[in-house]
Amino acid sequence: MMAVCHRYMGNQEDAEDVLQEGFITLFTKLESYQGSGSFEGWARKIFVNTALMHLRRTDALGLSDDIDQARSLFSEEATPLQKMGYKELMRLIESLPPDARTVFNMYVIEGYSHKEIAQELGCTEATSRSKLQRARVQLQDMINGKK
Repeated sequence: MMAVCHRYMGNQEDAEDVLQEGFITLFTKLESYQGSGSFEGWARKIFVNTALMHLRRTDALGLSDDIDQARSLFSEEATPLQKMGYKELMRLIESLPPDARTVFNMYVIEGYSHKEIAQELGCTEATSRSKLQRARVQLQDMINGKK
């Protein structure tokens, strides 16, 4: 679960705080686990929600960007990632701004839909899409050495 926390928080100290909060929540809600589905999936959802709550408390998400601003960041070029290793890619993802990193993690890694992301973060689906697009463009720029 530390890897999940680190992906959302972007630094070790905050990830450790969220990990601790997540385990407290997990242990206090353990009796609510019904046994249907995997325990790991149930636990992962607790840690993702704990990370999201932490980001909301610190107002790190800043979910008020204009969609037109996000469109201006769109790039037609697709950058191949074949030469990049997992650790390097994760380091780049961790360096994204908290709002873009959160939506990227939820959509690409955790498999949430834009509708689910919008519900969890209290934003619109369009905002979720724009944050994801901005994260992708920023990652492409970092991979291409532009940033």
